[in-house]
Amino acid sequence: MVAYETMTYHRPVLLNESVASLIQNSAGTYLDLTFGGGGHSQAILDRLDGGRLIAFDQDPDAAANTAGLDAVGSDFTFIPANFRYAPKYLRLHGIKQVDGILADLGVSSHQFDVPDRGFSTRFEATLDMRMDTSATRTAQQILNTYSEAELHRILGMYGEVRNARTLAQAIMAARVAQPLQTVEELKKVLQRWAPRGREAKYYAQVFQALRIEVNDELGALRDMLQAVPDLLKPGGRLAVISYHSLEDRLVKNLIQTGNLAGELQQDFYGNVIKPLVAVNRKPITPSPEELTENPRARSAKLRIAEKSQLPTTESPQ
Repeated sequence: MVAYETMTYHRPVLLNESVASLIQNSAGTYLDLTFGGGGHSQAILDRLDGGRLIAFDQDPDAAANTAGLDAVGSDFTFIPANFRYAPKYLRLHGIKQVDGILADLGVSSHQFDVPDRGFSTRFEATLDMRMDTSATRTAQQILNTYSEAELHRILGMYGEVRNARTLAQAIMAARVAQPLQTVEELKKVLQRWAPRGREAKYYAQVFQALRIEVNDELGALRDMLQAVPDLLKPGGRLAVISYHSLEDRLVKNLIQTGNLAGELQQDFYGNVIKPLVAVNRKPITPSPEELTENPRARSAKLRIAEKSQLPTTESPQ
């Protein structure tokens, strides 16, 4: 059972849907790439009987949550690292392939709710936003050192901010007078350019863009997804919960086309190279009951795929 402490640190999203679909072999080896509060990990352990779970999380705060796990009948290992390095750590542990991989992307409730982490627009704090607190790049550094072109790029690409160029210019002008160091200082710049009545969403888009850049979230996701076909055993499953279109598009492309670009590729004989098969044709979304209990789950999408047990090609249609 998922403990109360886990739920207060981070309420796991689509918990039953993701774990029930993931576990096909109770004695198998599984990865939880985003440990957080340990909610998904505990649910996986509850379904294992002689199996093994390896969990990753780069946030030092997450490591403390391992103490509350019940791993009776299973082997549990926690690795304090970004999931992009999973292949390296699995080799160190003598593991070539696994039976299932789970990733709950995005930011944990804990990271949003601790003011001094700087993830939330609700609290006054230093503009930090590092998931790995030992990393050197912060949101403050980005705002005060990036060029106008770089700011325009991340605001438009990662935040989908419509007036990204104008906002980049405004940030450049503001930091000449005084470096942008806190949440409130940044919000003062944003206020002028936010659509009236939609300020909260605008702030969230900007903070999302900064957070993704600070943590190289899409780069890490690309590295992880590219490794998935080799890490999974035939018949093994991938379950990914994403929260915005940039993440979901990469996951969808891998499942549907076998690569992150979303372009079907063929081998020498004209067979489509496609190692994964979608288990759910459309992404699974939270139920109305879950959204009532956890409004932060509203944008979540779960995609599940299985590694083909046949050669990783299919004949063109």
